[in-house]
Amino acid sequence: MASPQIPVQALMAASDKYPKPHDISFAYGTAGFRTKQVSLWGDTLESTLFRIGLLATLRSKKLHGQTIGVMITASHNPAIDNGAKLVDPRGEMLDASWEQHATLLANAETTSDLLKALTGLISELKIDLSKPSRVLYGRDTRPSGEPLAKALRAGLEAMGCDAPQDMGIATTPCLHYMVKGSNLKQEAQIKYGAPSELGYVQKLATAFTKLMKGKSPASPLIVDCANGVGAVALTKLAPLISDILPIRFICTNTSDASALNHSCGADYVKTNQKPPPAALDIMEKGQRACSLDGDADRVVYYYLNPEDGKFRLLDGDKIATLAAGFIGDLVKQAGLAETLKIGVVQTAYANGSSTQYLQYNGLPVRCVPTGVKHLHHAAERYNIGVYFEANGHGTVLFSDETIDILNAHEPRSPAQETATQHLLCLIDLINQAVGDAISDFLMVEVILSHKRWGPVEWDQGYEDLPNRLVKVNVADRFAFKTQDAERKLVEPKGLQERVDAIVNKFEKGRSFVRPSGTEDCVRVYAEASTRVGADGESSSPFLIRCESEATS
Repeated sequence: MASPQIPVQALMAASDKYPKPHDISFAYGTAGFRTKQVSLWGDTLESTLFRIGLLATLRSKKLHGQTIGVMITASHNPAIDNGAKLVDPRGEMLDASWEQHATLLANAETTSDLLKALTGLISELKIDLSKPSRVLYGRDTRPSGEPLAKALRAGLEAMGCDAPQDMGIATTPCLHYMVKGSNLKQEAQIKYGAPSELGYVQKLATAFTKLMKGKSPASPLIVDCANGVGAVALTKLAPLISDILPIRFICTNTSDASALNHSCGADYVKTNQKPPPAALDIMEKGQRACSLDGDADRVVYYYLNPEDGKFRLLDGDKIATLAAGFIGDLVKQAGLAETLKIGVVQTAYANGSSTQYLQYNGLPVRCVPTGVKHLHHAAERYNIGVYFEANGHGTVLFSDETIDILNAHEPRSPAQETATQHLLCLIDLINQAVGDAISDFLMVEVILSHKRWGPVEWDQGYEDLPNRLVKVNVADRFAFKTQDAERKLVEPKGLQERVDAIVNKFEKGRSFVRPSGTEDCVRVYAEASTRVGADGESSSPFLIRCESEATS
């Protein structure tokens, strides 16, 4: 292997333009890097994006020129925030072993420190700098995205990236889709779809149209675009499916930066348990609506009860149970129930009623730590793995083996043939790389149409247990250590026993405490059979004890 030869002069000159802020420490977590900006224009993260450019180039070279992705977004957060994450060749999150490398480079205080860290990484990872490199990058609609993309490109060029490709403004799921498609061989790529925004839109529209064939056109769906990039993508998709699914758009203001995720979007609806004001202005009782988030990788549904007009949320748990049940029925109808195994992956935040509902219907459920990377990897262990966080982020994964089985399957009846074709179409409709708000709401619309359900019928599967989630600031979040998929505390000593003693007082009581991955706080979740029970001791007395344990 050739000796590492970093383009020192070019790198030093470029690095000096993007000095690291001395008073900030960066950490690559589940959502990549994420922080508030000094202004709307990307000041805080410019040095980090420059260094991500260096690392993305090295990652591609290490993988012999496979395309690596970089997405600049802070998702559901306010417009003042921004962040960035790397995407690996199959469209999945960055390999966990490289997260520490990202953190190392981001925190190198000087250009000299950065060169030393790069040299060490190249030597440790045995990266041949003569290998080719390809990086694809995009951003959401935040004003800080453009200067951050400029800093990223400076890092790519300084490290000698052969083919940096700027997608411009794009949804996070579309970037993941493109990265995966770019790394497929030509024959597989033809079947997968063109790795472009147009290819992505056409693939969704084609699969949706096939699955809705013979079904009555759906009633209008209200879609809250969170004043984000989802509005841009949907203006290209909606005309292709408008005769099947008329969409009424709200919250599409991408020209005003302060509007992003403000009083709208999936996180607003989930957190506040109410529709965005713009939806309330036009919603009728019983009409279904959904909200995306700022980068269009989450979606939640909701409606107003036809009887009393009360708000009803259909969140990620409801979407998971809907999808798992429908796909499970298709597998049975195709005659493949003994061959294809379906599993559902949840986190501790999943409502207990959803878990019981899935288990009652014979679907295996596995709980993993919070974070998409944990959910995704666990879902890959099944023939068909369904995962959704309660916040609306999730997807359905069909293994390569499953796709081969479906393609080779010889149905014994027209009903088996229809079910098999529907499963194959769902593979094209559902984003196989990452949670995708647009893909997911199209899947929901297909299922509701096939079942002839409205939101009321969907909602009748189970009733959520009353629950509460609160944040408690602590002196040191690292004092809290968990096990059992973050459902049990092992440190501070004795605190779990106090939680258990409280929980045991309530029917169907459940509670857990876990440290935040980004802030010095812990999150306390509690649920019980009644609202009084869920709120009771998950409030001040319990929280004071938690804080006392953390600071003592």
